[in-house]
Amino acid sequence: MISFNYETDFQLDNEQAFENWISRVIESENKELGEISYIFCDDEYLHKINVEYLNHDDLTDIISFDYSEGKILQGDIFISIERVRDNASDFNVSFEEELKRVIIHGVLHYCGYKDKSEQDEQLMRTKEDEKVLMFHVEH
Repeated sequence: MISFNYETDFQLDNEQAFENWISRVIESENKELGEISYIFCDDEYLHKINVEYLNHDDLTDIISFDYSEGKILQGDIFISIERVRDNASDFNVSFEEELKRVIIHGVLHYCGYKDKSEQDEQLMRTKEDEKVLMFHVEH
């Protein structure tokens, strides 16, 4: 089950399309969907979580808490809409494109992809690009 929660005035236009896409991405990685909660928030909300739970005193676009067990993916994914907007502008991409990238980034972490080393980050970006393209594929 995928749930979308809003701690800011942002709202996804078509939750069902996002839910279907995320499910297809999980299947494409030979994993199973457990319970994934997305929490869309602002910088202040996410900064507080970053400081309190991770001891990082900086802004970030996404924090994911992974409760996966084996092949069953589960967790909470917090996304700052403010950061996504700023990053979209910085990377010269649309807000929608950057939002999809960040939404799927958390799931890719649950699938085992990392982004700490340069090599890992390169693979993560490749996977993000590949999975974002799946959004338009309807089955």
